[in-house]
Amino acid sequence: MHMADALLSPAVGGVMWAVSAGTIAHCSKKVSEELDERKIPLMGVLGAFIFAAQMINFTIPATGSSGHLGGGLLLAVLLGPHAAFLVIASVLIIQALFFADGGLLALGCNIFNLGFFPAFIAYPLLYRRIAGDGADRRRMTAAALCAAVAGLLLGACGVLLETICSGVSALPFVPFMALMLPIHLAIGLVEGMVTAAVVSLVATARPELLRANLSPTSDTRRYLRTVTFTFLAFALLSGGFFSLWASERPDGLEWSIARITGGEGLKKGGEGIQGAAAALQEKLAFLPEYTFRKPAASGGKSLHVSGAGCNGAGQGEGKGGRNSAATGVAGIVGGAITMAVVFLAGILLKKRTSGQGPL
Repeated sequence: MHMADALLSPAVGGVMWAVSAGTIAHCSKKVSEELDERKIPLMGVLGAFIFAAQMINFTIPATGSSGHLGGGLLLAVLLGPHAAFLVIASVLIIQALFFADGGLLALGCNIFNLGFFPAFIAYPLLYRRIAGDGADRRRMTAAALCAAVAGLLLGACGVLLETICSGVSALPFVPFMALMLPIHLAIGLVEGMVTAAVVSLVATARPELLRANLSPTSDTRRYLRTVTFTFLAFALLSGGFFSLWASERPDGLEWSIARITGGEGLKKGGEGIQGAAAALQEKLAFLPEYTFRKPAASGGKSLHVSGAGCNGAGQGEGKGGRNSAATGVAGIVGGAITMAVVFLAGILLKKRTSGQGPL
């Protein structure tokens, strides 16, 4: 559900950039004050895991569409909402800058849709209320399922509103909504089941970690170490191996747009802010769409059209241009960059508050 620049007007894109930047600043302040520094390595590893997990599109049967995990609710359960928002924002920024997954103008929208709704709406209003104190694993599992579905559907509603406010006349509101919500309900059910399964496993093996958000003074060092290395292994397997079998079908957003436009997609802007963002993204993305750059026929420039990405603007591109070697490399490299960025950010935030050196 990564939006591309073709779905947005510069005004809407700019407003959402400001909203997301303000939320990042607020979350940074809260994390610097509240985060248990022992969770900083887990933040980095979970960032790598979510990066890799978002590369794995799964087929939605009988639709011709696919979906991928958002990961916002899982991050909120394991880290708390403020740290979760910072991690998902880091993942999306790295995807857009270095892998051309989602547009640069649309980056603020993508961060808000995939980060704010699960972390600050679904987590406190659904997960925490249903899960209670975390003692009942069945309630925790049900809470994770319901909240993950709700978070993804709210994100889909965000896409709808941002597109309509941008005046994209090729996507009338009612038909667009009639396609977007059902397909993202199906995707959300898969995400909900995966999130519930992970939460259930953590609750069974290391319940103290889940209660740490409710009781920050708990001594969770030995539990965090085990969980951190477990997610690191999952991140390596997901990015370097399982991503090779990701579905090549268009994701729910691409699929919805293709159904409305008859497969023609939307015209990508080549001038003004959209054109400048596309040109910048093309220069920065060293593994565009998670594959190696293709040599240009002339002029020495790559033949990559930025701003769409593998989950982009409904151009029908899907993941057809990928090759196995490049995908595995992209998964490992992207996960490593994400882990390093999140880990460093966590250390700097804690250092700024405590005045102490790194861990």
